[in-house]
Amino acid sequence: MAFAFNISTGSSTPIYKQITDQVRLAVATGRLAVADPLPSVRALAEELVINPNTVARAYTDLAREGLLETRPGRGVFITRKRRVYTREEGHRRLDPLLDALVSEALSLDFTPEQLRDVFEAKLATWEKPKGTSNE
Repeated sequence: MAFAFNISTGSSTPIYKQITDQVRLAVATGRLAVADPLPSVRALAEELVINPNTVARAYTDLAREGLLETRPGRGVFITRKRRVYTREEGHRRLDPLLDALVSEALSLDFTPEQLRDVFEAKLATWEKPKGTSNE
């Protein structure tokens, strides 16, 4: 499966983070599955016309999260995500993101009920990748 990265050099989001976010989203939505290959660091850097260290940083972060694995001589592959954080740590990391989301939604005049509806509708559009669980 060929996955196309979309990088915006004018964005305030660092390029390595754009790469990691796109891989996470593609896995979460099922566009990338376990064992799917990703381009090598060098190949992706050449394709995106960016520094190879930027791609290496993104791949290192994803590997640290347990989302990628490098197989020497074979390439970089999506792997079954292992739990890196405890449930409590996951909640701690999610809390400020939820605070920002709720604050922004309320400032846009969404009611709590409308926000709940939009959130549930968005969740319903995401396909759960095969081989994962909701532990």
